Amino acid sequence: MKRIHQIATSIVFINLVVIVQAKAQDLQRGEKIFEACASCHSLIKEEQSTVGPSLFGIFGRKAGAQDDYRYSPAMKKSGITWNKQTLNNFLTDPQKLIPANRMPFDGIPNLKDRNDLTAFMQVKFK
Repeated sequence: MKRIHQIATSIVFINLVVIVQAKAQDLQRGEKIFEACASCHSLIKEEQSTVGPSLFGIFGRKAGAQDDYRYSPAMKKSGITWNKQTLNNFLTDPQKLIPANRMPFDGIPNLKDRNDLTAFMQVKFK
């Protein structure tokens, strides 16, 4: 009986290690994907790009509400509060979700890429 318990514990531990490694890989992928975003956006609170707004603290913030950036009227009027789902929807096709926004970006069609990117962004802000 003790042997069965040891085997079961080992299996659970191995599964947890695999899950943690998979999450780490997803975050690494997300960071790699963000490199394309970094040409226009920063993840640093005080750093403002000349192209796009800083994405620091985006989760829970209303779209178009950052004081130190000039957003399009469409973004300001969108009524969106950024969370993982709304950001995921926006990144799928920015012009479809918020027509006439100023972001010159076609979107990220791959769901896993979007999930990895938003997971990285969430962790980066904690």
